[in-house]
Amino acid sequence: MPMVGTKWGAFALVLLLLGSVVPLSMAEDNATASDATLLDNSTRETVIAEQLINQLQRLSKFAEDKIEPIKDKLSENSSILANYETAEEYKGRAISEYEAGAYYNSILDSLTAMHYYKLALSRLQEAADRVQDLRERIRIETERMMEYFQMVEKTIRFAQNQGVDVSNLTQLYNETKEAYKLVLDDLKAGDIERAKADYESAKEKKALLDEELRKVREELAYANADKIVRDFLIKGEKGIEIAQQAIEKAQENGYNVTGLQERLDAFAAVYNEVKALADEGRWEEALKVMDENKETIREFQKAAEFIRMKVYERELEEKLKDVRAFLMEMENRIEKDAKALAELKREGVDTTSAEIQLKVAVQELRIGVELLKDRKPLQAKAHFAIALNMLHKVDEFILAHS
Repeated sequence: MPMVGTKWGAFALVLLLLGSVVPLSMAEDNATASDATLLDNSTRETVIAEQLINQLQRLSKFAEDKIEPIKDKLSENSSILANYETAEEYKGRAISEYEAGAYYNSILDSLTAMHYYKLALSRLQEAADRVQDLRERIRIETERMMEYFQMVEKTIRFAQNQGVDVSNLTQLYNETKEAYKLVLDDLKAGDIERAKADYESAKEKKALLDEELRKVREELAYANADKIVRDFLIKGEKGIEIAQQAIEKAQENGYNVTGLQERLDAFAAVYNEVKALADEGRWEEALKVMDENKETIREFQKAAEFIRMKVYERELEEKLKDVRAFLMEMENRIEKDAKALAELKREGVDTTSAEIQLKVAVQELRIGVELLKDRKPLQAKAHFAIALNMLHKVDEFILAHS
């Protein structure tokens, strides 16, 4: 028989762990434990050991219902399986010890078994959460592909109308679409492992489709080289004009404009070369120059966009001195631009990007008005700036295609 002090230590340990180790849903009425304090030490061990065995049996059954059905699917080194088997071992010992009257040891082994059951169930929940996260990520990515497929379909139709061979693109499109459909079918069937494997195969198909799509777009670009080059020249001329004005203003205020001037000079050289080729009707050569200097063009566009935003901020400051007049002007511009885009669409121009920009302008304007009503002028100003920027871009689009 263990010493009395040791018994009391075990009893204190039991009271401490019952609340944290045993799930609340499986807890017994505390009256029995409370009454046990009136009993002698030996009887107290018996009562606690019996209570723990009862709780252990319910916890064991709960774990068994969760783990046994998937046991064959778990790897040999699975922590879920290792903890579950350890718990089962301690459970067997706890029951044998209880039946043999070794209540003190039964108490300790019951608590140990509960601990390992809890670990097994915790790992099982973590695994379930990971599977759910993976399932959700695959589902979202797969559903997002539907938008991508719509874009590919438009490209195929446009390329066919332009006389471009799209047989390879069409085949890869059909194969990729079918591959992603298979992933969704796997998810609906609840087979996450098959979904993972099919998802990887679908991504490989998409990579091939991306490459073929790039080739067709490049061919389309050269088939429409004149339109692309003209658009570049219109926007480029405007960008150069804005950059020059910004540089002059910055110099007047003592700012260092070396970086912007370098980008402007580099872009202007490309622009002039493209324009010279375009003037001679050598559209494909002009497009090739643009492609070879796309980094120079991109760097200038980033700088020009930054300047553009600063210009719009100053413009907005002036306009917001009379908010009512500003809102009326914006509404008129939106109405006018919507009509202009509808006319271009009837003429066969793809106005999708400009329509999206116009919708963004309307949305941002509406948000800004609501913020003004809530007496938040600074937040409203930020949304008005976005709306104004979007309308400028729509105007540029209309100008370039009119």
